[in-house]
Amino acid sequence: MNRSHSDLPIIIKKRKHGAHGHHGGAWKVAYADFVTAMMALFIVLWIVGQSKQVKEYVAHYFRDPGAFFENSTGGGAFNGTTVPMPQQHVEDNLRRETKRMEHMASTLTNKLGQDSSLHQLLSQISFEMTEEGMRINLNESAQGTYFDLGTSRLKPEAIGILTTIATEIGRLPNDVVIEGHTDALPYSSTLGYTNFELSTDRANAARRLLMANGLRAEQLSDVRGYADTRLRDRNRPFDASNRRISIVIKFGEQ
Repeated sequence: MNRSHSDLPIIIKKRKHGAHGHHGGAWKVAYADFVTAMMALFIVLWIVGQSKQVKEYVAHYFRDPGAFFENSTGGGAFNGTTVPMPQQHVEDNLRRETKRMEHMASTLTNKLGQDSSLHQLLSQISFEMTEEGMRINLNESAQGTYFDLGTSRLKPEAIGILTTIATEIGRLPNDVVIEGHTDALPYSSTLGYTNFELSTDRANAARRLLMANGLRAEQLSDVRGYADTRLRDRNRPFDASNRRISIVIKFGEQ
């Protein structure tokens, strides 16, 4: 008996798609684990090779991630921030810097005291610790120990003292600022030359001599002329003690 094509049963074959043989997609998981392990290894190796400061940054982050970013200020490497150093590190560094500055002040005092032409001027040299660093003040006398009145020409006594100072600070890694100060007596000139110009010119005269005798160019951070805006004796604004050259040896990075 003949049957028509319409009487034949319809057979539907279903094919499975996306198979990957006997292992399926397990290789992807294994590869991801391998990459993760390698990344962790490289991070550890990177940390091991970093400076003490970077290691402390990383340790600080893992101890308290929230505070790490919350206390940061702009400008650094982590998420655009500068991470504050641990307080203990800052205090230890400041203590070391202060001790080094005090030792240098003692060395300078001894060297100047051994020079027969300079030891009598020790009473006009003072050392003071500030937030910025150690300030060496060359305090002027009424007779003009370092400069003639109204000029920026260094006198022999100033040259001797600054030469000794330059030799010592040139051995340090610290940045240096040179400041010029005058008293409040107006500069007698009709050409617009004021105490600001005079204090700056005196600071630059000191700078040139310091750099010729040991101060390195990369150490020089700034030259400032303050005129009479930072008087040492505000009760006596015209007193000679307000005239001075100050050399600030800045503390190193905290």
